[in-house]
Amino acid sequence: MSSPPLIIDCHCHLAAVEFNEDIDVIVASARAAGVGAIVVVPESSREFQRVLDTGKRFGDIAAPCFGVHPVQEDPDTAEGGGIPEESARTQIMPVQRSVRTTDIQSVAEYIDSNLEQLVGIGEIGLDFTPRVCSREDRDEQMSVFKTQIELAKRFDLPVNVHSRSASKQVIGMLRDLGVSKALLHAFDGRPATALEGVSLGYYFSVPPSIVRSEQKQKLVARIPLENLCLETDSPALGPVKGCRNEPSNLRISCEQIARIKGVSYETVAKVTTKNALKLFPKLCKFIL
Repeated sequence: MSSPPLIIDCHCHLAAVEFNEDIDVIVASARAAGVGAIVVVPESSREFQRVLDTGKRFGDIAAPCFGVHPVQEDPDTAEGGGIPEESARTQIMPVQRSVRTTDIQSVAEYIDSNLEQLVGIGEIGLDFTPRVCSREDRDEQMSVFKTQIELAKRFDLPVNVHSRSASKQVIGMLRDLGVSKALLHAFDGRPATALEGVSLGYYFSVPPSIVRSEQKQKLVARIPLENLCLETDSPALGPVKGCRNEPSNLRISCEQIARIKGVSYETVAKVTTKNALKLFPKLCKFIL
């Protein structure tokens, strides 16, 4: 029996507490599905060490990034705070808020100290969802995003970007700040806005939730295959809403792109892997 074509998960929260109990099984399933590398992103600086530990534990497949997400959890109710992980995960909804400049105080030092292990800066970006970001919060979010973009440029690393209800602002800031290597993960904007990013050479990664998202399907139809990558955003954005996603579901993203583009699974796997290696050149050590 031949091995499945090689594919790369360009955006995954493999260090999340949701995988604490069965991460070995999760990684083994990913390998069996043909996943050759997993770009592991955190959401806060409290996760940086977990991301590094995951990268060391699975050194032939897990590739760490550092970055601070535009939406943060109250430390007293988030993992690593005053509430046990199990309670934080299953019983208590952590209080969410917009990111603050104080959340990135030590990020530059963390990056500098671990630069050799890092393949990118992320998850960073903008999230203007009204329930977490007031109009007054927007300026501070953009300031935090700008600072992390500048760090990526300083350390010559690509950015792994979140954008929700802020697609035009994200593309505009990346353009204005001269970013050349960017991945827009699970982009929620219009195809016309995405094509502005395409014109700048940016890539757009597609999660398995495309099976239930008309917006993602329309996006894939318009974006050239040469600008697409694969992702799972595990444990979120799986094919079934509310169920834990995992890296082995990456094949679903590949299948759906192939269906929409009218090409083979193997073609999508080959092109998206080439795109991922071009965007994240440090991934070559996992693949070549």
